[in-house]
Amino acid sequence: MELTWLQRLQPQLLAVLRIVTGLLFLEHATQKFFAFPIPFPMQPLPTMFAAAGVIELVAGILITLGLFTRLAAFIASGEMAAAYFIVHFPNGFWPAVNKGENAILFCFIFLYLAAAGAGAWSIDRLRSRPAR
Repeated sequence: MELTWLQRLQPQLLAVLRIVTGLLFLEHATQKFFAFPIPFPMQPLPTMFAAAGVIELVAGILITLGLFTRLAAFIASGEMAAAYFIVHFPNGFWPAVNKGENAILFCFIFLYLAAAGAGAWSIDRLRSRPAR
C-alpha cells in the first residue's frame, strides 16, 4: 500500500518527533532539579548527574522550541551515548537487562535530529526564512 499522503506530512511529523522527544528529555532535568514529576532517586545530585541535568535542561528546551536544534541534538545524543556506557552497560550487555533502552532511543533520535534538522514549527525554520 502506498502511503504518499503520509510522506507529505514528513516536515510536520519530524516536528512532532522533535517536540515530544525534547519534552521527554526536559522531564529528566525537571526530575533532577525540581523533583517533578517525581524526585530523582539520588539527592544531593552527584556532579556527573548535575552536569547531565544541565545538558538535559538546556538541550530539552532548545530541541522542544526548535532553536539551534542540530547542535543541541548532537550534544544530547553524545550525553545519552555516554549515559548508556557509564550507567547502563556495566549492568549487563542486553538493554532489556541493563535498563538502557531509553538512553539508546534518545541517543539515536537525537542523532537523527542533528542530521535532519528541526522540521516544521521551529524557530530554526523561522530564522532561515529570507527577510521580506
